[in-house]
Amino acid sequence: MNKRLIARGYLLSYLFCLPMGFMACSQDRNFEAQVLSVLLKQSVPIVRPRQLAVGLASDSSLVLLDSRARREYDVSHLRGARLVGYDDFDVRRVRDLPKNAPIVVYCSVGYRSEKVGEKLVAAGYTNVRNLYGGIFAWVNEGHPVYEGNQRPTRRVHAYSRLWGKWLNKGEKVYE
Repeated sequence: MNKRLIARGYLLSYLFCLPMGFMACSQDRNFEAQVLSVLLKQSVPIVRPRQLAVGLASDSSLVLLDSRARREYDVSHLRGARLVGYDDFDVRRVRDLPKNAPIVVYCSVGYRSEKVGEKLVAAGYTNVRNLYGGIFAWVNEGHPVYEGNQRPTRRVHAYSRLWGKWLNKGEKVYE
């Protein structure tokens, strides 16, 4: 077995066990303290949901990249977001974007999007941001999500029942 597969196995085990350990934490600790501060390295500059909402309202050139799985994206996504995936992400999917395009990558909580953001930066993209807290934080702060690009929805793919506890608003969908 190669080292990359072993490392990925350890990472997946860690990520699976991480939420279970948080269940034992006191209830007064929040999403940011319990999950994001541990999970994210902030190796890609972040943008918070409120900042992104302002940016979307004022900058039509801003590109949203969704790094979740197709089934998650199909439930709902940020308006205008382009699905690029995570497990099968390839930088060639965004080769049509200028290297200086303002790009915000997001996923459920920010982990997968951070990894995709790292790949974009390594490929020479210079204006990449990670949505801090992902679509969960976006929805928790009251920002809209869409089915297709036209229909607002309250439905959000909650990834798993362990991770779904961090989604406080909207209708949780598990598939």
